[in-house]
Amino acid sequence: MQAGMPYANNDAVPRCQPFFVRISPRKIKKIMSEEQKKQLEQQLWNIANTLRGKMNADEFRDYILGFIFYKYLSEKIDIYANSILQPDGILFTDVNEETEEGQEYIEAVREEALEKLGYFLKPSELFSQVAKRGNYDKEGKPLVKEEETNYGSASNFILEDLQKILINVQNSTMGTESEDDFDNLFEDMDLNSTKLGKTPEARNEIIAKVLAHLDQIDFKLEHTELDVLGDAYEYLIGKFASGAGKKAGEFYTPQEVSIILAKIVTTGKQRLRSVYDPTCGSGSLLLRVSKEVDEVNNFYGQELNRTTYNLARMNMILHDVHYRKFDIRQEDTLEHPQHLDHRFEAIVANPPFSANWSSNQLFMSDDRFGQYGKLAPKSKADFAFVQHMIYHLADNGQMAVVLPHGALFRGSAEAHIRRYLIEEKNMLDAVIGLPANIFYGTSIPTCILVFKQCREHPDDVLFIDASAHYEKVKTQNILRTEDISKIISTYRNRLTEDKYSYVATMDEIAENDYNLNIPRYVDTFEEEEPIDIDAVATEIQNLDKELKATDALIASFCKELNIKTPF
Repeated sequence: MQAGMPYANNDAVPRCQPFFVRISPRKIKKIMSEEQKKQLEQQLWNIANTLRGKMNADEFRDYILGFIFYKYLSEKIDIYANSILQPDGILFTDVNEETEEGQEYIEAVREEALEKLGYFLKPSELFSQVAKRGNYDKEGKPLVKEEETNYGSASNFILEDLQKILINVQNSTMGTESEDDFDNLFEDMDLNSTKLGKTPEARNEIIAKVLAHLDQIDFKLEHTELDVLGDAYEYLIGKFASGAGKKAGEFYTPQEVSIILAKIVTTGKQRLRSVYDPTCGSGSLLLRVSKEVDEVNNFYGQELNRTTYNLARMNMILHDVHYRKFDIRQEDTLEHPQHLDHRFEAIVANPPFSANWSSNQLFMSDDRFGQYGKLAPKSKADFAFVQHMIYHLADNGQMAVVLPHGALFRGSAEAHIRRYLIEEKNMLDAVIGLPANIFYGTSIPTCILVFKQCREHPDDVLFIDASAHYEKVKTQNILRTEDISKIISTYRNRLTEDKYSYVATMDEIAENDYNLNIPRYVDTFEEEEPIDIDAVATEIQNLDKELKATDALIASFCKELNIKTPF
């Protein structure tokens, strides 16, 4: 489908016409205090430490995040079921599943829950009930003292029940609209893995401990204005990425970079019809965009890695995005795109840097790539992702993509594509240089390219060099709040600032042969202070005298000790 044709699942917007929306009042959200947040994060990290040493970080990540998701689904349906059963004066957890009356209640809740929430759990399958069975005896007494953080070795066997429950969550959606969104969500949680313990009893003990820790955390789901669970999930994802190196970093964009991308694509907008990320990872970037506006109607994403794809769907549901409002697919975005008939108002992405792709000549007949005349190199798919994103950009849309710095100036096919993007399409709006070493797993410098269909300034491109504006924390560089604010303010106001930003005309870019290397446009050269040659010569002479005096002193010591002089 060509740009300019009617959008699928979107209302048509005339090309380059202003897009006005009724601005609704911003939702006022309560924010956790820093102390509350620290306590929550500490509890979550304690849970991670329960599994540490048994498996590497990206493996125990799957279990912890999976159990958090299970706890969320349980609490969500418990609250919803109680609202349905309120007229009858009973609680969902008090329903007796063995009686005919209890079954009637359960069926009534099931029908409503599948329509509203998209899934169902029975009272006995709720997280709190399973956690109690694992850590309390049949009389309801704790197997160990509640104040002890390390639950004892005694625990009731819950492993088989828990595995069945996780399967039941997925099976409850079969034949419903939400089936695809819940399909195989828990497939990475193998509770029979020997990595959890050599024997079933050992595995049961460790799982019971994790559930007990989690059961102590109140995610306050009844307070809809709070996003405690979402914050917890984001915290753990970030922690695993920073602690597990490149493998974990593949699915997580540092929050500071996410904020910049989100603020750029929402500039001048309060509502978005759609947002899309072609390499969505855990979905955090999509959700970050939603925090910058009052409302996002629909979320779209595609992710190659199966585990990360599962995380993205969990992340959407955990952040209370209704299953009808998101469409996350698992496939190779370049080779097998899943949303070709859609156009999106906002697009954000942090694709894998300089990834391999087939660069098959058959793609020259693909509407995403054919018009450019050349394909991105096999070993560097950076501009293939850019072309894919531009194809999906709605007529009133804007996009921001993170690329390795080399994409700005590499030659051959990439230079040809850059020239076409600037000269023919004229969609490049800004180039932003970021500091090195801000991404997990790589220290290379990166940049953000901003593209817009309807540019307010079609005769120039803004260049920002933010590479020297950061704070070094241990081995990682981070963008501070003031660094982010400076980038966004400079972009939105299109400012020129000495040694930081410059608005280059199209003629200047053409003179540079469409090389976008930022130092060609933003002069950051610092002139060195003049050197006093006479002072340097005098200092050298003084040093030479001191060296001779030291040599003489060493020689005298050697003579006294009757040893050979070392020089």
